[in-house]
Amino acid sequence: MNLHFDCIFYYVSDLERSIHFYRDLLGLDLKFRDVVASFEVDGVLVELVPGHRVRGPGNGRLCLRVEDIESMVAELHGKGVATSAVETKDGGFLASFHDPDGNEICLWQYA
Repeated sequence: MNLHFDCIFYYVSDLERSIHFYRDLLGLDLKFRDVVASFEVDGVLVELVPGHRVRGPGNGRLCLRVEDIESMVAELHGKGVATSAVETKDGGFLASFHDPDGNEICLWQYA
């Protein structure tokens, strides 16, 4: 097989609302928009795909590395985004939050 990475995507129920969240609240750069909205994070495409999809018990999530997790959590709170408390994990610190459709996004700071 000759496989190549394409993207990571989340189904969203309201594309405009989700673009606002990812672009205006998280500060991700909207690369292009047609049927989907595509953002690039360190060379990886993160796409928002309109649709209503039944969620199963999967464990997929977008994890974003940050240099200062406490500052990032405070900035998100200032924008009205609720996050979990910062947890100490083996090798670093973790906090999570959800986009408007309930998709989990994690922040990770290496120790």
